[in-house]
Amino acid sequence: MKKLERSLSLTSVIAISIGGMLGSGIFVLPGLAAAKTGSSIWMAYLIAAICILPAALSKSELATAMPSSGGTYVYIERAFGPLFGTIAGFGLWLSLLFKSAFALVGFGAYLSILINIDPGLTKYIAVLFLVLILFLNIMGVKKVGKVQIFIVSISLTTLALILLFGLPSTSSALLDPFLLKGKMGLFSTVAFVYISYAGVTKVAAIAGEIKNPGTNLPRAMILSLFIMTIIYVSVAFVLVGNLPLEQLQTDIKPIYTISKLLGGNIVGYVAALVGVITLISMANSGVLAASRFPFAMAIDKLLPDFMGKIHSKFLTPVVTILMTCFLMALVILFLDVEKIAKLASAFMVMMFILVNACVIVLRETSAQWYNPPYRSPLYPLVQLFGIFSGIALLVFLGVGPMLAILGIFLLGFVIYFFFGKNATRTGILRKYGHRPALYLLYKRKRNTKITYRNNQNQSLQNLDGELASNAGVVVPLLGNERSPEMLVEIAAAINKREKIQVVNVTEVPNQTFLDAMVEENPRIASLERRVNRLATSQDIQVDFEAAVTHEISDTIHELSNQTHCDWLVMGWNGRAHSGILVSNPIGWLLTHINSDFALFKDDGVRYIGKVLLALRPGRKDKNFIAVADRICSFYNASLTLLHVVPEKTDWDTINNMEAHSKKLLKKVDTSSMVIVQRDNDSIGAISKASASFDLLILGTPQKDNWISVLFGTGKDKFTEKSACSVLRLTMRDH
Repeated sequence: MKKLERSLSLTSVIAISIGGMLGSGIFVLPGLAAAKTGSSIWMAYLIAAICILPAALSKSELATAMPSSGGTYVYIERAFGPLFGTIAGFGLWLSLLFKSAFALVGFGAYLSILINIDPGLTKYIAVLFLVLILFLNIMGVKKVGKVQIFIVSISLTTLALILLFGLPSTSSALLDPFLLKGKMGLFSTVAFVYISYAGVTKVAAIAGEIKNPGTNLPRAMILSLFIMTIIYVSVAFVLVGNLPLEQLQTDIKPIYTISKLLGGNIVGYVAALVGVITLISMANSGVLAASRFPFAMAIDKLLPDFMGKIHSKFLTPVVTILMTCFLMALVILFLDVEKIAKLASAFMVMMFILVNACVIVLRETSAQWYNPPYRSPLYPLVQLFGIFSGIALLVFLGVGPMLAILGIFLLGFVIYFFFGKNATRTGILRKYGHRPALYLLYKRKRNTKITYRNNQNQSLQNLDGELASNAGVVVPLLGNERSPEMLVEIAAAINKREKIQVVNVTEVPNQTFLDAMVEENPRIASLERRVNRLATSQDIQVDFEAAVTHEISDTIHELSNQTHCDWLVMGWNGRAHSGILVSNPIGWLLTHINSDFALFKDDGVRYIGKVLLALRPGRKDKNFIAVADRICSFYNASLTLLHVVPEKTDWDTINNMEAHSKKLLKKVDTSSMVIVQRDNDSIGAISKASASFDLLILGTPQKDNWISVLFGTGKDKFTEKSACSVLRLTMRDH
């Protein structure tokens, strides 16, 4: 396996991605789509490509973050948890299943041209070849990369020739009516042809085998989507410009029909042969991919164990292959071709809505392990467009597909509560989501499982040494600190006891075994050496440990509880909002941690000589001043207490505030002064004042605007505008 890693070039990835889209979307679907909207079918394909672009960008990001995790099912489960993983697994299974069944119906129609089968028997011929595909999949005989590239090549050549000879013969008379059923008909057609582009994201499942996936994967997806959009739009235009709508709207073999019209019978037969090869290949790869979803769910304990069995000789998931092919046979025999296409599109739209939502959840929660080399541009606008356009497309597909999706959700709920409710994995949303996002979905429960270095259990009292149960401050290091030494130094300045507990915490995805991550790490060893050197030079007591976890917030919470610390001190990038829907780990800790909480945004200042304490009137001034005094004493720095009040504040109020603050400052040993400034722009005033100081100390800010509250995307404005390092304190009532 190691020889295969990173072996796929950009060209190969583009070919695979195009191969995922070439098939029923152009060989079968255009005629049925033209019946819904007229000659504007080419525009429907164009709009559908625009609607699927956010999913391609989002899945590129997810795949580069989790290149070998197993695709969409795992992305959704990691973000939303096993419940949605169950629903997603069924949705993905059915979307591929219906798409493959649709391809086989088209295959039967094209085959009937070559061997003169009665049109009424094409469905039975399709089922017959499905049995052949069943045995091929059980025996593990599947197409290899070179065959796929060959099929893509002959399909693209055929379509290119159709464009070459078809565009000049296009008749303007046949292009009328443009909108057969108005704008509503056009948008319902967009939803109908959406499935044509679904294969663009298939290549994400092999991200682990792509050379430089952070660059090549998104490039391949975007380039292949661009190429296929041109092909779909152009071929659709040629079809409606050369074939009467009355003939096209009932035709499920339009590529044969247009080829015969342009080049005669022999050319038509060649096109039919290409259609047969392309569609049978697509159906085979569809069965191969679809059967793996229930198999993976059974391995993850979300379905009965017997579905996870593999053939003793061929080592293939025989049970799920049989299930997939049996259901495909029922779909082919008992559903008409249009319903199959609609359901396939509906299930894929639902999956891509969730894919876009995954990126929002994973970015907003700032999961430590989520660090994709490629990040989708224009976040979160692209993802929100993908979500809302997807919801609109589901509405345009009609009541039937919507009821089918509702049925999938209900079935997923039932199966989850029978088989998957005891799954130990949890999604990011379950950990960091808030009640509006979780209501009716999950009961929040603490998961205190934590694995430390040397693979010790959660009830341990030591790591490689012993947790400092009398530590005054716990400093979790997450690996993104600008200067870990400076953070430990700030902790020493705040500390009222003798010892500081420093813990390097590494968060890994649920799919990663913790046992594989507990070995000694050179980076952690280096960090331990640096922290110990600081402790020696500053004459402070520091205990250093390391932990590996699936849930970073639970781990930090447990460390705080075990050490009975006064303070938790963490590095910070200025972003700590707790949104209504999601929050990042710091946002979760702010509402759950029992100790006082200090967030340090390091601006690169190494010598702290002047400290500015900026508080809104009415805050716990006495407590904040005491902390600021300890910091100033540690650094031998001066302290300035700043109050910014509205310009309309009367002078009596200002004088009383100043007198009260000076009275509080008399109790400190540090050189200190008070400034009360009238300014309606408190952010601007504090920002300007911070330029003259080395450290700005703030309290927890008030609520921000509704966008920040909803998504948790905003930054602390005081911190963002500050010209020096910032220490933001959250203090409990004692």
